[in-house]
Amino acid sequence: MIAPDWMRHQVTAKQYDSWSEEQCAGIEIVDGMVVVNPCPSKRHNRLVKILAVALEAAAGPDWNADFDFDVRLQDVPLTNRRPDVVVYRADTLDVMPARPEHLLLVVEVVSPGSETTDRIVKAEQYARSGISYYWRVEQPPAGVRVVCTYVLDPATKAYRDGEVFFAGLVEATAPFPIKVDLTRL
Repeated sequence: MIAPDWMRHQVTAKQYDSWSEEQCAGIEIVDGMVVVNPCPSKRHNRLVKILAVALEAAAGPDWNADFDFDVRLQDVPLTNRRPDVVVYRADTLDVMPARPEHLLLVVEVVSPGSETTDRIVKAEQYARSGISYYWRVEQPPAGVRVVCTYVLDPATKAYRDGEVFFAGLVEATAPFPIKVDLTRL
C-alpha cells in the first residue's frame, strides 16, 4: 500500500487545520509528520471511558474530562497529540485545538505498540509543554493494572514520580481527590 501524499511530507499547522475530522481521526502529528495510531481495543476504550467519567466527576465544575481530541503541543514543527484522557479548563470547551495551558492532566493507557511512546516520548513532550500532571495506565495482558502518576517540576520541565496504584484501584490526592475502581472492566 502506498501512503497518500499528505502522509509523506511535513505538515504545517495551517495545512492540518484545513483537514476534515475524518482525515485527522486516528493520527497524531509529530515534528510535522503524520503518525498513524492503531485502532484501540474495546478494553482500552472502556478503560478510557471509565477514567474520563470518574475524573470529570471528581474535578469539579471548573474542569472537564474528555478523550479523542487534538492537543497542540507546538506549532513549528507541528506536534499534535491525542491523549487517551484529558482534563481541561471548562471555559476552553470551544477552543480547538486545545493547548497545554488549557490542560491540567493527561492520561495515556499503554497498549501493545505504544509502550515506548507512552512511557517516554509523550511524557517528555507533555512535561516540556508545561502540563502539570501525567498519568500512565499499564495494563499487562496477564497481570493487574498499574496507574503511575507524575507531577511536573516547573523548574526542570520534567515529571517527578507521584503516587502509584496497583490492582486497578486508584485513590489519588492530586490534582484533586479521586477514587476510581478500574477492576470493573
